[in-house]
Amino acid sequence: MVDFHTHIIPGIDDGSKSVEETFNLIKEAKDAGFDEIISTSHYMERYYEADESEREVWISSLQKAIDQKNINIKLHIGSEIYLSDNIIELIKNHKASTIGGTNYVLFEMPLNAKPLNLYDMIYELQQYKLVPILAHPERYSFVKTDPNLIYDLVEKGVLMQANYTSILGGYGQRTQIIVRKLLENNLIHFLGTDVHKPEGIYTRVPEAIKEIKQIVGSDTLYKLTTLNAKNVLKNREIDIDTPKQIKLSLGEKIELRINN
Repeated sequence: MVDFHTHIIPGIDDGSKSVEETFNLIKEAKDAGFDEIISTSHYMERYYEADESEREVWISSLQKAIDQKNINIKLHIGSEIYLSDNIIELIKNHKASTIGGTNYVLFEMPLNAKPLNLYDMIYELQQYKLVPILAHPERYSFVKTDPNLIYDLVEKGVLMQANYTSILGGYGQRTQIIVRKLLENNLIHFLGTDVHKPEGIYTRVPEAIKEIKQIVGSDTLYKLTTLNAKNVLKNREIDIDTPKQIKLSLGEKIELRINN
């Protein structure tokens, strides 16, 4: 499996705080069944600005160290880029990174406010032959209000990465409802832990996989955990299932309102 979304590099964002924590995370990832990890450190101007060269040094050093320890896991560089008007410049100037140097870009948005320029930014990325991937769509408050926003984005060529523990209620009941609906309607293409610290998320991955498998089946589970990510790392096109619009039952609508 490939962990598509992690914060394992120490001391550069709100993730791992030390080299020791980083090694603990890598060991936990291996125990959870991952054989590849994409490091997607936050890139947010004026807050988290470790550029590509700095992160490449970290990835190279960490890879050498885990190889020496005979831990069979491969690390890749990436970023979780906070959506901004100059996202193209950040990538062109090697401040923020695409996923493994490919044409795929993982981005995030404000959790509680839909960006006014969202569609313009997506169009701009695509004009530069970049494929946008939205991190954890199930967590945004405006998606919980209008989940078919994700259907609309997928129809426009945006891919989606969900967090494993969302299906277990790790981010609350509303998020759990939304991620289930996204999975049921072919609106998720990758899974990641979004891990920030040891002794937490990786221990719950097997439980999450079991739950997700019941929703999507074995073949789609393999795509979400492994195949799609491997194709991204090879800069290949992702073969996605036909997205469907989300229909909420009355009970689900009530749950979303109660937990608003």
